[in-house]
Amino acid sequence: MKPRSTFRPSKPALLTVSALIILLDQWSKWLVEQKIAFRQTVEVVPGLFNLIRVENTGIAFGLFPSHGALWGTIALGALGLLALILVSFYFASTPTRNTLLLTALALVLGGAVGNLIDRALLGAVTDFFDAYYGSRHFPTFNVADSAISVGIVLLAAESFLSPNRSSSEAPLADQPSSLAEPSS
Repeated sequence: MKPRSTFRPSKPALLTVSALIILLDQWSKWLVEQKIAFRQTVEVVPGLFNLIRVENTGIAFGLFPSHGALWGTIALGALGLLALILVSFYFASTPTRNTLLLTALALVLGGAVGNLIDRALLGAVTDFFDAYYGSRHFPTFNVADSAISVGIVLLAAESFLSPNRSSSEAPLADQPSSLAEPSS
């Protein structure tokens, strides 16, 4: 029986996905800022989906807003930068055979950079997707938030779906010592 080949994108290809997310995120925010007035609502799918331009001074989905306070903007920017650095190191150290994990991290990287650009340049992030049902609205979000959310879902899926590490991947502490006494 012929072995099944599996497609494994390279890390540069996945970083291209991150770059495309950044470009799409920044372009969509620019377009919304050009075409939709602040707090203006544009109905797209009645009862389900609107476009509305808002400025988010907090983290994802408007949590922990800084309300324009300089210390809050700096703190959230620093937190975002730290997260970006950690995810970048995780991406760089992940073996290429872990396609799902690398894809998830590439999505998170692209989204994080997209929102960090806004925070650094504007002190806030432009959000505009408004999903709702009846009078219940999900927090307004953007392309970067979507990429981060999908990346996190994929990270969770990867942690549940990946088989346990083989003995060759076990940390050094779990490896048998070559200096151990021979068994009798």
